[in-house]
Amino acid sequence: MGGSVKDQLGRVQADEGVCPAVILVNPQLGENIGAAARAMLNFGLTDLRLVAPRDGWPNPASEATAAGATSVLQSAKVYETTSEAVADLSFVLAATARRRELEIPVIGTGDVGAILQAHEASGTKTGILFGPEKAGLKNEDVVLCNQILTYPINPAFQSLNLAQAVGVFGYIWKSAEGTAPPVVFDRAPSEAASREDLVRMFEHLEDELEKAGFFFPAAKKDLMSRNIRAPFTRANLTEQEVRTFRGIIKALAKGRGAGRKS
Repeated sequence: MGGSVKDQLGRVQADEGVCPAVILVNPQLGENIGAAARAMLNFGLTDLRLVAPRDGWPNPASEATAAGATSVLQSAKVYETTSEAVADLSFVLAATARRRELEIPVIGTGDVGAILQAHEASGTKTGILFGPEKAGLKNEDVVLCNQILTYPINPAFQSLNLAQAVGVFGYIWKSAEGTAPPVVFDRAPSEAASREDLVRMFEHLEDELEKAGFFFPAAKKDLMSRNIRAPFTRANLTEQEVRTFRGIIKALAKGRGAGRKS
């Protein structure tokens, strides 16, 4: 993504609208912060907040793993405490797989995307907390949250890398808008080939096969022709595909002829 940091963020925010803040509490490795920023920008999340990062900030180690998501890194806000990081937010989630002896409701991934989208649409500022790599969130962080978000993870192995956890959340957030392919993949459907074009292709192919001695014995030619035509008819070829295939037939025939002359 080219342009200045301001330009990059402006383009993303214009496309995505308001998005939840991603708050990394006491992150330890700069590499993980960079990878988390990369995962965020993949899904249009741009509000990165860091609570007392262990190795300080900015951290040069984050740049390589950000893989171009420098706009998120350079606009990241740093806070001394979690309470300061969430002060302007009205709905906050805690991402954790650990059971807590707290009276805080737990929500699953099937509902949270729509809930966050609804909050953001109403102007409610939201965010999600992720804990440090080794220990996860402390209870004093979790009590600042409205709900606990837990993933349907293998209970026998609950170890997610910080950036992986952020990436899963980004997907949950973005997929709540819809799971259709991005508009970049949209294109006008190609024109279907007419029966006339298709029959001409058949005749072209069969003529070259006849010259090559394919139809043997001659009594079975009609049956063999039908067997050749049927799969092409089922394929619903486009005009371009018919033209391409006729070019292939021509090239093969020309090559065969050249071989006989040599």
